[in-house]
Amino acid sequence: MITALEMIKLAIGFAAAAIGVLMFRSLPVPGPSTSSAAGLPFLSILIPARNEASRIPPLLRSLQEQRFRSFEILVIDDDSSDGTAAVAESFGARVLRNEGAGKSAACWYGAQQAKGSWLLFLDADTRFESVDGLSHLLHFYREKGARGITALQPFHTVERWYEYISVVFNIIVVVGMNLFTVWGSRFKTAGSFGPCILCNRDDYFLSGGHQKIEGAIMDDLALGEAFLEQDLPVRCLGGKGIISLRMYPEGVGSLIEGWCKSFAVGSKSTHPAVMFMVVLWISGSFIAAAALISSLIEWNPAAILFSGILYALYAVQTAGFAGRVGNFNKAVFLVYPIFFSFFVGIYLYSFIRVNIFHSVNWRGRKIKV
Repeated sequence: MITALEMIKLAIGFAAAAIGVLMFRSLPVPGPSTSSAAGLPFLSILIPARNEASRIPPLLRSLQEQRFRSFEILVIDDDSSDGTAAVAESFGARVLRNEGAGKSAACWYGAQQAKGSWLLFLDADTRFESVDGLSHLLHFYREKGARGITALQPFHTVERWYEYISVVFNIIVVVGMNLFTVWGSRFKTAGSFGPCILCNRDDYFLSGGHQKIEGAIMDDLALGEAFLEQDLPVRCLGGKGIISLRMYPEGVGSLIEGWCKSFAVGSKSTHPAVMFMVVLWISGSFIAAAALISSLIEWNPAAILFSGILYALYAVQTAGFAGRVGNFNKAVFLVYPIFFSFFVGIYLYSFIRVNIFHSVNWRGRKIKV
């Protein structure tokens, strides 16, 4: 027999899983286009890079393979101490040196040197998934009027076990943009995704570009806000099938440092209603796990049945959400509480660093916040 308290916990857990459906309804991606490349303007691809010698080759190689060829590649070397510049030049990229001023300053400097009518800002650890990936992105932008920002969140490719602990972060980063709930665009976007940002030159300089947001920890969100202030549209989509990235291949330390840098700050841009759904969904994941453990300890068959169903529901749902943002093996979600626990731990650590110590570390720099 299930006690009243257990029934309340289970009811909250099932309600939280239902909220998850409303919280993350879908993640659209730009569809393939049959249009001709004729009429697409010359494109400048800008890649800010600091010590990216080991990460940038897949991106540059994927750009060499694109069918659409009307572009230049500008790699802005942000005071690298490795062979980033030499590697970029070996792929035919033009290297600009921006000594130690940070990512936003590097992007701004690159935009000033760019020749293209459209500007595509890419993180060095991204890469296009097919020879037509760039073309699909450009056609989508043109079909939407070629105004404002179109930003893609690259599909996360996982190669090593520790990368799985990023999965809840990947889901919440997308959900936190406010655009992918059951209410669609009813909520104002939190800004722009950062790793892949496409805009036209005129809109970029009208918004003030990266110069306006220099010093912002979350430059992607701040850039989106700068465009919105000029009544320019900001469209955010998934990158599955178009562009991917491998996050933090250096190891667990880099992963923790990277998420710490961004998450507590970025969450402030999430709409309160969306944040409430996120908190309830995450809480429900722990309620489901706790209910199953408790029922097994007490060996209550009825409680085991219902808590087992709830636990399985959360495992399947989390695996489904993860499949929208990365190539995570679905079998690992049988132990999904591990990933939620890691998320909560790093979020709390990030909150302390941002709100008490007012600094975070990233790529050998101490950043004041």
